Amino acid sequence: MNYADNKVGSKQDGMLDQIDARSNLAGSNKMEILLFSLGSDEKFGINVFKVKEVCQAGKITRTPNMPRGVDGIVSLRGHVMPVLNLANFMGMLPAEKHQTMMVAEFNNHILGFLVQGVDRIIRVDWDKVRATEGMLSDKGALITAISELPDGTLISILDVEQILANAFGEAIVGNVEKVESGRDLCIFFADDSMVARRKITEVLDKMGVKHVQTSNGREAWDRLKTMADSAQNVGTKLHEQIQVILTDAEMPEMDGYVLTQHIKSDRRFDGIPVVMHSSLSSDANRAMGQRVGVDYYVPKFDSMVLSSTLRPLLN
Repeated sequence: MNYADNKVGSKQDGMLDQIDARSNLAGSNKMEILLFSLGSDEKFGINVFKVKEVCQAGKITRTPNMPRGVDGIVSLRGHVMPVLNLANFMGMLPAEKHQTMMVAEFNNHILGFLVQGVDRIIRVDWDKVRATEGMLSDKGALITAISELPDGTLISILDVEQILANAFGEAIVGNVEKVESGRDLCIFFADDSMVARRKITEVLDKMGVKHVQTSNGREAWDRLKTMADSAQNVGTKLHEQIQVILTDAEMPEMDGYVLTQHIKSDRRFDGIPVVMHSSLSSDANRAMGQRVGVDYYVPKFDSMVLSSTLRPLLN
């Protein structure tokens, strides 16, 4: 297994080193994971691209009627953000005191995650990351995948989209208009998050568009190749069957960047735009998508932005 370790060191002024998603991982089928602990022997991880910085937990203001596991709000560098105690949120016995906060940005939200401590950054091949589909344990629904360190230690990778949905509710799909077309329309999409697949399906159903869904990039590419082979054998164009391919960025086994590279290097997919639909909403991630040939980039999860991006591609 291919890992590269980087230590995350602390500073005397109370701030930990700011996480810098510095590596160009587009097309490498690798991800960088920040390892952290919650007071038990278990190791957890979160994609580095979701983490803005790691710092000491400051003063948290308690507010009434906060969801379970949300300790309150905190002001940091001009942002007022909710703070989740991850151990409590996941039904675990928390450490006596959580000193460390990971500031995460995803789905255009900024949140603080209280943890016992951070360990280091590892680089892992996506094909060594296995999906769980929420079947691990009572907290398994909040774990999207598992990987393994060289010493055999298992790493549980957080499903931050599920955490956001559990804490604050799922995004509401608005009044999406139906696409008027004289022919059947179909979108192929790949996403490892059950929440995301459910929301995408809801949008496409309201648009009146058929869809084929897969839960990771490897499954998506295998399905797409089979469909392309079938179309080629009968002498038709694949874009007559599929009008758009919608992919998440980070997925077990094969990420959306490598999936896009495969699609763009196969002439049978000519005429089918690739839309990346990701909770990684930074400019750096958009640039990574552009480098591998992504045609459009849509941050999760805004049903109106998603539908307005897809509509002209279907027409």
